[in-house]
Amino acid sequence: MNETTVSKMKQMKLYGMHNAFKTAIESGKTDHYTLDQFVSMIIDAEWDERHNRRIERIIKNARFHYKSNIENINFDESRNLDRNLILRLAECDFVEKNENVLITGSTGVGKSFLGTALGYQACIQGYRVGYFNTSKLFSKLKIAKADGSYLRELAKIERFEVIILDDFGLQALDSQNRITLLEIIEDKYNKGSIIVTSQIPVAGWYDIIGEKTIADAILDRLIHQAHRIVLQGESMRKKKI
Repeated sequence: MNETTVSKMKQMKLYGMHNAFKTAIESGKTDHYTLDQFVSMIIDAEWDERHNRRIERIIKNARFHYKSNIENINFDESRNLDRNLILRLAECDFVEKNENVLITGSTGVGKSFLGTALGYQACIQGYRVGYFNTSKLFSKLKIAKADGSYLRELAKIERFEVIILDDFGLQALDSQNRITLLEIIEDKYNKGSIIVTSQIPVAGWYDIIGEKTIADAILDRLIHQAHRIVLQGESMRKKKI
């Protein structure tokens, strides 16, 4: 009977229940539980299994460039990094409140690492996250405009609750990229959060975006209720050499 039950659990894709039930049977610990405790145990195992699979799927769909986490952030004084602020952001209340995070600093100070770590943390909390290198995203969307898939690509981006725009501002925006950025920001305004990393200070973003009216529209939505982090110190890459 137990073998049949285990087999049916597997066929129904109740993998958490299957593993917990099989382990309990093989270890001979079934007598250690009352009936309600045993049912609760295998239900909890199934819930945990499905929850973990969902988080793994969310992380995979985010398409992070690399893995980073809050635990490995260097809070050395020279970096001008407020530990309390980062730990509060790691709780992801900023996503619930539709707030943005703007991370600036010179090359190699760890902007992308920090932005990605917050993205991973949002995934763990169950939020849908999308990581994008900004230049590659604009190039992809230009091609999408040419082949007629632009609106479909924008709809995919809109489904993410958190968007990471990494390395923003490496080059000034042309008219097409300017409009594209406005549409992305407008879609996400009050409906999610955007994490931006950039070598350019926020005050210089007007020049990067160009065309004052559109720059005002973009930055008004992006900067409003945003957490600003200005990283300092020498390159983290140099320290590893």
